[in-house]
Amino acid sequence: MEQNIKIAVIGGTGKSGKYLVKYLLNQHFSIKVLLRNPHNLTLKNPLIESVNGNVADYDAVFNLVNGCQAVISTLGLGNPASEPTIFSLSTSNILRAMTECGVRRYIVTTGLNVDTPFDRKSPKVLAATDWMKNTYPLSTINKQLEYELLSKSNIDWTLVRLPMIEQTDKRMQIRVSLTDCPGEKVSATDLACFLNEQLTDNQYVRKSPFIASV
Repeated sequence: MEQNIKIAVIGGTGKSGKYLVKYLLNQHFSIKVLLRNPHNLTLKNPLIESVNGNVADYDAVFNLVNGCQAVISTLGLGNPASEPTIFSLSTSNILRAMTECGVRRYIVTTGLNVDTPFDRKSPKVLAATDWMKNTYPLSTINKQLEYELLSKSNIDWTLVRLPMIEQTDKRMQIRVSLTDCPGEKVSATDLACFLNEQLTDNQYVRKSPFIASV
């Protein structure tokens, strides 16, 4: 049965986004997908509506969000790589469009290197965070800014922090923590399932859970 809400999807052709799109379609959601390169979306389904453009273009983001009831972003740097400021820029445009369109729910993924005041990261996760900060300083700083933008907004956001994504259809158990990453990897299918659940689950609204497959 077709769901009665439409989901705006950003990053839908990426390594985790393509699993999300497939999962949402299997749940019979209508979706709008923002496409920087339309040829990258090979799925053909009457429930998919494509919007050409990128997250740096506010008009494209507005066209994506308009008519939807929730937004899910699995945005990465992409190929070819976007500027490392793409995360805060995309969230700024998304928050603005959501406000103008009256959309409340925003679910977005990020890395485990993002810090919050509630963290109690283990030495292993702290080491991984430091490695990311030293290896990818600009994008790490920008992802932290994304969290700050969300924290200051008045929408119902959830920022999902991830370890390495394993591209597999395999389903496992998901472990969730608000303080420390509970594992070294997450199945892309488990991630898609968790993101889907957040559409109706208020447990992590305005929070930044870590998730991992176990």
